[in-house]
Amino acid sequence: MEPFKRLGILIGRCTYLILVLAFLFAQFLVPTFAACSNGGCQLRQSCSTPTDCGAGLYCGNCPALQENDPFCVRGQATIPTSIISGLPFNKYSWLVTHNAFSIVDAPLLTGAQRVTFYNQEDSVTNQLRNGVRGLMLDMYDFENDIWLCHSFRGQCYNFTAFEPAVNTLKEVEAFLEQNPSEIITIIIEDYVHTPKGLTKVFGEAGLDKYMYPISKMPKKGEDWPTVNTMVTNNYRLLVFTSDSSKEASEGIAYQWKYMVENEPGDPGIGSCHNRKESKPLNSRSASLFLMNYFPTIPVQNEACKEHSTPLANMISACYKSSGGLMPNFLAVNFYMRSDGGGIFNDLDRMNGQTLCGCSSISACQAGAPFGSCKAIAALNSSATTPDSSGSFSGSVQLTGDAPAIKVSASFALCVMPFLVSLFIY
Repeated sequence: MEPFKRLGILIGRCTYLILVLAFLFAQFLVPTFAACSNGGCQLRQSCSTPTDCGAGLYCGNCPALQENDPFCVRGQATIPTSIISGLPFNKYSWLVTHNAFSIVDAPLLTGAQRVTFYNQEDSVTNQLRNGVRGLMLDMYDFENDIWLCHSFRGQCYNFTAFEPAVNTLKEVEAFLEQNPSEIITIIIEDYVHTPKGLTKVFGEAGLDKYMYPISKMPKKGEDWPTVNTMVTNNYRLLVFTSDSSKEASEGIAYQWKYMVENEPGDPGIGSCHNRKESKPLNSRSASLFLMNYFPTIPVQNEACKEHSTPLANMISACYKSSGGLMPNFLAVNFYMRSDGGGIFNDLDRMNGQTLCGCSSISACQAGAPFGSCKAIAALNSSATTPDSSGSFSGSVQLTGDAPAIKVSASFALCVMPFLVSLFIY
């Protein structure tokens, strides 16, 4: 019986030890996990529901970087003019959404199954509320109107159309009306041939009263007026077109007369050189710099990887290629996706360096000498929630994942050869 007695004692001791460990776990570990919930979770901390993360964050992950468990990801920008105002417009860096209208799950308004690539996940209104300040829009003649299409060969089809352009432009007008100190830039890939077509659609949307006059735009690389002057004069909408004829016929600025731009799509990823329509990036005869950073074929689940270290490296490459100019516009797909701070942290760094000589706009101090910076947490993947100054209250929860192209197999056989044979921006 002695062995059984010893076994009983051993079992008793083990049971006691297990109970003690369970007690310690309940007392110390569980509260640690429970403390991060209901809006208390910070950047890169684990989360389980959308409401766990703090202001300006959402609960996401990044399988493309083998980060499958959900954590809090930044989803809103700091508006730099809310911290440092009064500088020329061309001193600031702004977030731009590439094909801002090409939205996953956008309704089918033509009755046809859409066959095209998607670049964004939320409405233009929500993009603006989250700090986007530039919109790339592809405009076409379609159905006796002007539509936004993600198409090819200069023609809009019922399977590449999204919506009448006036609908999106009215969203811009509503935002400008509700936010009287904000400035928005629209960059048009222009396939409109209707005489005065752009003039008409911007007028119908009520945006003509905000448009910056082309006669007042700097044409030889000079500084733009200060953001305060632009707001005071209500010149809060900059519009650029890819069609050079529109400058004379409609008074809309020809894009590459006023800005330099790097190559978009795959040719521009990894190296930074000007696209063929643009002057060299180090030219000083244009005072704005548009940096494109998106692959030719957009894939939602890859965007978080693209917006991590590779983006920071690309910004450095473009800064060097331009001869020390920070991009004024950073154009991306799926702007909220990253492995942490993403595009928003990069923009904070860009504005901090240019506006005040600091590591981040959050370290800038209004009225302080250049290079006088306040202490802030390091902006890296483990940083806490960034300063929310100047952020807007848009929703930052992502839509469900979707393939780059949504289409039935039979329909794809008819039109896909056209798509794959073309370089789509």
